[in-house]
Amino acid sequence: MSSSANVEKGGKFIQLDGFAKRQWDPEYKGLVITGMTQEEVEAKVNEIYWENPTLVDGYAPFCKHIFVPNFLEGALCEAAPITDENRHLLLSEYQARKPEELPVLVRWFPKEKVKAPLATHLDLILYSREQIIKETQAMGKEVPEGEAPPWGLISIKAQGIDKEIPMQPITMMRNTLGKEEGGSGVPMDRAKYAESVEYWSKHATIADRDDQRIARFQLRDLRLIASPESWRDYSTVTLLASLLSQSLWNEAVGTCFVW
Repeated sequence: MSSSANVEKGGKFIQLDGFAKRQWDPEYKGLVITGMTQEEVEAKVNEIYWENPTLVDGYAPFCKHIFVPNFLEGALCEAAPITDENRHLLLSEYQARKPEELPVLVRWFPKEKVKAPLATHLDLILYSREQIIKETQAMGKEVPEGEAPPWGLISIKAQGIDKEIPMQPITMMRNTLGKEEGGSGVPMDRAKYAESVEYWSKHATIADRDDQRIARFQLRDLRLIASPESWRDYSTVTLLASLLSQSLWNEAVGTCFVW
């Protein structure tokens, strides 16, 4: 799949995947893209590829990278070193990237308190069309009909180096769960996992967080636990874990039986 033999030179070899479109959402906790539309980014990525039609191998055969100088105005690095001076600013929360996925514990620096440097490079992360179809079907979603480019752009990462930053440990762990839970089904590579831990134990992503919006959402969703039957539901368990992780439980206990 690293070959462009089946695509006419200059044609659409890479398509912006739905998973990457979340990066235009102002509430996304990673790189939020402004100043370029989705169509413009897709066209730019294809232009870059045809200038040098080479893909860098990723963590699995269906994953590839393109490392390019930053073309997104104002794009900031998504991670910062953890120091004794900023360690107390770290936040954590159980999050799911999509509603169908299991929430996992993540941590980050609030961007209003930790200044991120301007990115020098972008990591364009691609998945093969076959893998995207497999994961879409595994999540119980309909696969669009018709032909599509061989590669899908699933994420854009802003960074200060021209090579891959290790995948976060929790992402590697999620992938081992399989496609049904939002992962890729790739077995754990202990060496790469150790490399990931080495990097991410010393760095954390920088992201935005609207505390009030999250609190309102979670307290509203406590309707889920108003009946005894719902305590056997897995989503309730993950909700409670999220509440506990953010010290909202005391407030929630006095609210959850009001509805």
